[in-house]
Amino acid sequence: MSKPHTRLSVNINKIATLRNARGENRPSVEQVAVDCQRFGAEGITVHPRPDERHIRRTDVFNLRPLVTTEFNIEGYPSPEFMNLVLEVRPEQVTLVPDAPGDLTSSAGWDVAPNLEFLTDVVDKFKARGIRTSIFVGTDLANIRSAAKTGTDRIELYTKPYADLYPVDPEKAVAPFVEASRLAADLGLGVNAGHDLSLENLEYFHSRMPLLHEVSIGHALVCDALYLGLQETVTRYLEALEH
Repeated sequence: MSKPHTRLSVNINKIATLRNARGENRPSVEQVAVDCQRFGAEGITVHPRPDERHIRRTDVFNLRPLVTTEFNIEGYPSPEFMNLVLEVRPEQVTLVPDAPGDLTSSAGWDVAPNLEFLTDVVDKFKARGIRTSIFVGTDLANIRSAAKTGTDRIELYTKPYADLYPVDPEKAVAPFVEASRLAADLGLGVNAGHDLSLENLEYFHSRMPLLHEVSIGHALVCDALYLGLQETVTRYLEALEH
């Protein structure tokens, strides 16, 4: 099996956080999405939360016609979230187990206890032609359970990799390599995200046997404060080419 091209999807939540601090439309999440794609990014990710503390429902609708690469909407599959996704019809939906007040995604699904629920959610989205991805850790039994839902992909939660990478890169990436191999055997696509950065992305990508997409937001926006947005997107793309 040849290794697939890995797409860079830019999570623009932090752009919305900055905009919301002033209550106006600067910076514009729409313009940043357009520019990221113009600079080479191959997807835009948003995570609309119930409190709209960053991305708002109106942003999701406004972005839909502007995202000409791949639109990925993340979130907990509440009835409100599902209605939003089914109306907007992005290319991909990523299911995360976040509670409404969580600051950020801090763990993947424990799939087995939620198997019936997730299967029903996956069925509804796939019936509308929306690719589904389930956010999980590297536990192999859990990935096998995810495959039973009928999901198209999993997204691997990479904070454990990012935390251990400065100390022992090989040990840090090993569970993700194993998880990627199992996913391939199960017919699942593999995405990854959380705390991937210019410091650790190239190594991670080079070791992964199967990696379709990385979703990166916080680190990329932080880098852009120093490097500028175009240079930052270029450097992340270069890390995925080596």
